[in-house]
Amino acid sequence: MSATQAALTQLLPLAGDTFDKNKVTPGVLGFIVFAALAIGVWALMKSMNRHMGRVNFQESPEPAAPAPSPSPQADRAP
Repeated sequence: MSATQAALTQLLPLAGDTFDKNKVTPGVLGFIVFAALAIGVWALMKSMNRHMGRVNFQESPEPAAPAPSPSPQADRAP
């Protein structure tokens, strides 16, 4: 048996007495993950707001196409 396994075997019964099995909290790690997600969402919303400000929603009119010149062969009737 390794030293890690021996330590876990001796410490697990002690941990069972200190924790209330009916009360579960996310702890510090849960807070850090939640804070990281909140900061990420805030950064994405700020970036989206900046990009949406650059978008031009007004459609520009299409440039007028030059009228096709009539070909001399189209004027003749068969």
